[in-house]
Amino acid sequence: MKWIDIPPVWLAMALAVAWVQSAHYAYGLSFGGAWADFLGGLLVGGGVILIALAAYEMRRHKTTIIPHETPARLVTSGIFKRSRNPIYLGDALILTGLILYWDAVLSLPLIPVFVWIIERRFVLPEEKRMRRTFRADFHRYTEQTRRWL
Repeated sequence: MKWIDIPPVWLAMALAVAWVQSAHYAYGLSFGGAWADFLGGLLVGGGVILIALAAYEMRRHKTTIIPHETPARLVTSGIFKRSRNPIYLGDALILTGLILYWDAVLSLPLIPVFVWIIERRFVLPEEKRMRRTFRADFHRYTEQTRRWL
């Protein structure tokens, strides 16, 4: 059952809700045209790039990308110098971008809900495991690098 409780599944569920809302419950609401499509595309692209950079860095350091596993190494280089959670940040950008692109105005509250779920289900438990495993190194990393941005 753990394979179902992973961030991409939560992202897919949030995207499904946003798409259904946009397709069937738009109520005539709109973000207002081409700027939303453009910004949505930029956000989705940025999210994909963040995820790719993070996956590359984790692979380079030969550690796991699976959220429920304890990493073999503390990765603090590359994109991880800017954010401790670039993959989750990328997920949030993708959700935001597609909500804009789909004109899913009523789905905007999904963004903070999604971030809250990801933080509670994945970020906090991961940080607890990393604190136990990497101790002082992880503490120094948290002092230097913010959780999200």
